Amino acid sequence: MRTRGTLRLATRGSALARRQASLVKEALEDRRYEVELVTVETTGDQIRDELIHRLGKTGAFVRELDERVLEGDVDGAIHSMKDMPTEQPEELITAAIPERGRPGDVLVTPEGTTLDDLPDGAIVGTSSLRRRAQLLSERADLEVEPLRGNVDTRLEKLLAPALQAEHQERSEADKERKGNTGNDDFEPEYDRTVDEWFDDLSELEKQALGREVETAYDAIVLAEAGLERSGLAHYVDYQQLPTGTFVPAPGQGALAVTATDGETAREIQSAIDHPRTRVETTVERTLLAELGGGCIAPIGIYAVVQGEYVHASVHVSDREGEESVTASRDLPVETHVEAAREFANDLADRGAAELIESAREDAESDDDPAPEDQPEGK
Repeated sequence: MRTRGTLRLATRGSALARRQASLVKEALEDRRYEVELVTVETTGDQIRDELIHRLGKTGAFVRELDERVLEGDVDGAIHSMKDMPTEQPEELITAAIPERGRPGDVLVTPEGTTLDDLPDGAIVGTSSLRRRAQLLSERADLEVEPLRGNVDTRLEKLLAPALQAEHQERSEADKERKGNTGNDDFEPEYDRTVDEWFDDLSELEKQALGREVETAYDAIVLAEAGLERSGLAHYVDYQQLPTGTFVPAPGQGALAVTATDGETAREIQSAIDHPRTRVETTVERTLLAELGGGCIAPIGIYAVVQGEYVHASVHVSDREGEESVTASRDLPVETHVEAAREFANDLADRGAAELIESAREDAESDDDPAPEDQPEGK
């Protein structure tokens, strides 16, 4: 409960979740609120070796946080909006949606290679059905493999093979250097010793060097907002993927604060809610709710306010990226919820409903389906 004016807000315990929660905390503190962050380990965090779709009910990463809100243990909970189920308890409302971060995806490679320049049959890691389908739609030759873990872990898995190979080469070169001590004609392969090279590595690279390699990824795909908020964007090379082709997940890049309806919720909304982001994400989540299948089918939805309209783009496909329904529409801001529902119904009639139903059947019959969109801060 509120104590001496302090807002107690629940957050997941991952590094990225805490960073994102800190952004909300700082925004509220700028408005002269006292804020305490309360870390809660969720079911999704506890089951580390299972793909997210095996956790059961949608929202495994947010349920426990919202339960704390409903029980009165905390005043609110901070979520990545794309992790939130479209349905929530009646007593719970989305009190605030701060200004959105970058909504798109990025392709990260060890040497900054673009998607077009990846070699034939390159292995790309992602934990998302949507990203998998969109990648295969652009490059059917790619091998898309599951990738889990927080942002740090995913980057380490990408960087590990090349770093370990270079470490091995430098170690062998050091042995050769030592064996030729006193030989004036010997020219070492490297100017620096392996220890000097190691000392110049970033902490991320040092962690990657010690990681056991199970899959050698040529590239991985991440949410740009998550990469930036992790503080690791400047350590890696990446390509921004166009949102017109790689349509983001609904709510990607946005944060949300849930609370029970009442004075506290109104205070939080007045302090940090961003009206434009709220309209955009409301359109995205309304479209997702009407279409259904967000946990099963590859669905990308992205909305941008443009004057008196919200430009909404939707991409629904099968799991292999071979069939899709893609459309854009300008929705009036004043009636954006109703207009989004009408748009979703039109998309369903155009074949989106069939693709989603087919994906649902595949999920029910597949013993080891590809993973869905899931938090990168786990």
